Amino acid sequence: MSKNMIQHQHGYSLLRLFENYGTEKQCTDALFEWKWPSGFICSKCGSKSYCSLKSRNIYQCNHCHHQTSVTANTIFEHTKLPLTVWFLSVHLITQAKTGISALALKREIGVSYNTAWKIKQKIMQVMKEQDDKRKLSGKVQIDDAYYGGERHGGKRGRGSENKIPFIAAVSTNDEGHPIYMNFNVVEGFRLTEVSHWAKKHLSSGSLVSSDGLTCFTAVEDAGCEHSSTVTGGGHESVTKEEFIWVNSMIGNVKNSITGTYHSVRDKHLPRYFAEFCYRFNRRFSLKDMLPRFMFVAMKTPPMPQRLLSMAEAYG
Repeated sequence: MSKNMIQHQHGYSLLRLFENYGTEKQCTDALFEWKWPSGFICSKCGSKSYCSLKSRNIYQCNHCHHQTSVTANTIFEHTKLPLTVWFLSVHLITQAKTGISALALKREIGVSYNTAWKIKQKIMQVMKEQDDKRKLSGKVQIDDAYYGGERHGGKRGRGSENKIPFIAAVSTNDEGHPIYMNFNVVEGFRLTEVSHWAKKHLSSGSLVSSDGLTCFTAVEDAGCEHSSTVTGGGHESVTKEEFIWVNSMIGNVKNSITGTYHSVRDKHLPRYFAEFCYRFNRRFSLKDMLPRFMFVAMKTPPMPQRLLSMAEAYG
């Protein structure tokens, strides 16, 4: 049997990471290139002339004297951590197939649990914002699902107050292989909610396959063609060819979250979904994970603690 080239690719090792980004200067130089790929440009006046205040890691515009840094107005703004810690954290999170908890991250990078949690949430926020910009296209399998179980003595089934509804979607190529996936928490499975989700996450002209749930007809509001198959429920329903990949992804992500994290708060679940989707969608080139992430992280607005704690993003 031939090897799966995606699974057996070399990836990006810790030795390579330390070789390329093992010092603060290497990290700073890399962030400079990702922030200003065409050279320094002052955000205030547009001038390209600048000088470096090396004692403070600040760049000053020679024209208007505005001062800035490589981390200003990015997800890393106001960080007090060495950049090498951030690079190592991004590497560990983007390369971990089943995820890495904040507790495990804290042990790997040598910081407190609260600091590791903030690092992880900010990295996952970048992943979510980036993948929310991508619309699935072509042949798309979608399904309704829930995360969580019934509380003892609580309501059972779909109406359980401990179950979080989400829509899972996987696009496939002409050979039927999965290409991209998207998991988004929704407020419920209603026509208006699915219509809103479809307009945001599906490209017009996509061929969407779903089960017989009535609300999924709303994907047509986004200009998509829709076909439904009544599955009948039970084990056989998840083995149907029309939904084999979306059901596989739902099972994989649920098992990974349960096996990796002690607990996930409801309002942070969208980020954890985004973490798995982000890695899956970029699995074809593991060695490019870190530079691709850092490039978009340098364009992601700051996410202070109060926003991290308050955020409850519905897709």
